[in-house]
Amino acid sequence: MFGIDIIDAAFLPAAFAAFVAGVISFLSPCVLPIVPPYLAYMGGVTVSEMGAGKAAARGRVLMAALFFVLGLSTVFLIIGLGASALGQAMGGARDTLGKVAGVVVMIFGAHFLGIYRIGFLDRELRVDTGDRGGSAFGAYLLGLAFAFGWTPCLGPVLGTIASLAMMEGGIGRGMALLAVYAAGLGLPFLIVAAFFPSLGGAMAFMRRNMGRIEKISGLLLWTVGLFMLTGALSDFSFWILDTFPALAEFG
Repeated sequence: MFGIDIIDAAFLPAAFAAFVAGVISFLSPCVLPIVPPYLAYMGGVTVSEMGAGKAAARGRVLMAALFFVLGLSTVFLIIGLGASALGQAMGGARDTLGKVAGVVVMIFGAHFLGIYRIGFLDRELRVDTGDRGGSAFGAYLLGLAFAFGWTPCLGPVLGTIASLAMMEGGIGRGMALLAVYAAGLGLPFLIVAAFFPSLGGAMAFMRRNMGRIEKISGLLLWTVGLFMLTGALSDFSFWILDTFPALAEFG
């Protein structure tokens, strides 16, 4: 089921796009503003205690953030498994389905660029897991809920990476792609949990520039969609191999 050579040079462009997409998801207007209260709740502390930088509070928050990231990563890996399996089941129709997905992704990108607005993408669906703050298991459940329920906010970007996973050559590669997306989204949570007292200025700067971040997200989606539609992602992979022959040693 899993290929021996999951990671190689041809995988790098899609992996880079997946990681950047994860970071942009973290910086999105419906995720970044709720990061401090979410981390504080999961760690069983207040935002003030987390901001004070006390070792005990920081340790609890960091542990909770780790299990939160494990929760959302679980869901993303399942999505990668499903998307890859679907791509293999589609056989020869996979390329056609990829082109259709590319058009849809470009439409989503135009929405985030502000060319037009799609109403349902401006709403959020959140899943309430109840009063489970302060425990590792509760943080894991919140991670599951975050991945499942923070739609349609994460939906367009996550759908784009799932579409790329569908077009990959094997189930292992598709799951690896979603793992890279999970890393792009999850690592910033861990960084904020570990260094929150020192990141106030950076987070305030990012909140002030939400509009620009959304446009960057739209440009990324539109470009990846265009690559999916035209097959340019494969051409880009070959160009990388020709330009940087040393990368052929990967895989």
